Amino acid sequence: MWHRLLATVIAIALVSPLIIYAGSRLHGPLSEDAALNVLLQTIKRDHVYDRRISLDCVTFDTDETTRIYFEFALREKHNAKCGGDPDTSPVVDRYRVNRASGKIELYNVALDNWQPYKSAR
Repeated sequence: MWHRLLATVIAIALVSPLIIYAGSRLHGPLSEDAALNVLLQTIKRDHVYDRRISLDCVTFDTDETTRIYFEFALREKHNAKCGGDPDTSPVVDRYRVNRASGKIELYNVALDNWQPYKSAR
């Protein structure tokens, strides 16, 4: 009896964020804050910067907003905690988040084009 109850509670906890996200998609395009949250949750989930830079030492700037996407620049944060020249904030990567689908693109500097984000998983 308790095992079934525990399994049900765990299942609800795992599935409810997906249901909320899917439900929110029915209400129209992502806002800028929601798009940034999708990006941040994705790069956290995929541990994109774990070996490169702490997410405490980055900022996100919105570079461009269109009716199709939000473009974000992930920049190094330079301060006493993170180090670096406080007068600079170099771009680490650039991302686009599609407002309708939530799909993410990553800018490839070497090829000078946008490519679909691919999870490392």
